[in-house]
Amino acid sequence: MLEVTAQAKTKLVEYLKENNITSPLRVFINQSGCSGSSLALALDEQKDGDQVFTEDSLTFLAEKAMLAQCGTIKVDYIDASGNAGFSLSSANPLPGGGGCSTGSCGSDGCGC
Repeated sequence: MLEVTAQAKTKLVEYLKENNITSPLRVFINQSGCSGSSLALALDEQKDGDQVFTEDSLTFLAEKAMLAQCGTIKVDYIDASGNAGFSLSSANPLPGGGGCSTGSCGSDGCGC
């Protein structure tokens, strides 16, 4: 399941309209090395195995297998103390925790 807050919908619609973008938005797990996995958004096209969610004029895509693993995913927009952006969270922990102890950061460590 996908939950999109009203603020996130407003900001996404504004951005897509301003940039004349009609592509669906993919929710995916971003494997980002030392900092571990995180959820992210990207423009994409529908693929086999995707679940499609429609929120007002927005279309979101997510792999069914990822949704089964993550549980409910929440897309929000945060604007606090000059730091603004989209925040994605899941009901279940993401795979691939990351961190310096994983050994995936190279011989020089990851600067944690």
